[in-house]
Amino acid sequence: MPIGGSPYLLENNVFVLGDNVECVVIDAPHDVEPIMDLVGSRQVKAIIVTHAHPDHVNAAEELRRRTGAPLYLHPADAALWSQTCEGLWDEDLADGQQLMVAGAELRILHTPGHTPGSCMVYVPEQRELFSGDTLFPGGPGKTNSEGDFAQIMSSLDDIFGALDDDVIVHPGHGADTTLGAERGQLPQWRERGW
Repeated sequence: MPIGGSPYLLENNVFVLGDNVECVVIDAPHDVEPIMDLVGSRQVKAIIVTHAHPDHVNAAEELRRRTGAPLYLHPADAALWSQTCEGLWDEDLADGQQLMVAGAELRILHTPGHTPGSCMVYVPEQRELFSGDTLFPGGPGKTNSEGDFAQIMSSLDDIFGALDDDVIVHPGHGADTTLGAERGQLPQWRERGW
């Protein structure tokens, strides 16, 4: 579900994965109320932050306070986290880490480049990839300031090498795509440098 913020903020996607009893939330942008509406009466088992840019964490601490769920973040984004959030996160994300919700496996894929700690969440059973700001329809995420273009492309090479074309990609902003729709564009992305 896209959640918009103030007029100067980007519209973000937030994802609530699970069943009628429990769920995880991927990213907590802008306003906690729409996220709580999506969660409803379910128990939130985890809040997974794909990266620590403000437009993905502005509501994270309030969501944790309201749900009691632990916040997960890759420690390489600690400096970014501290620019927006006052406290610490609860659990570190790591490449290959597995979390379970409602009987489904969520696999963490560390994909640095947009930020040092950027991560994707892959749900193998459903062949869905929640890409944060690492991959969008038409290209990788921005790599200005703390980003690194060569690194994000290396991360994407790993993803495209490990996963099949039919995997559905849910980015942190905008519309969905598939790995197959994007795979052929990798050389163009390298050539243009973004």
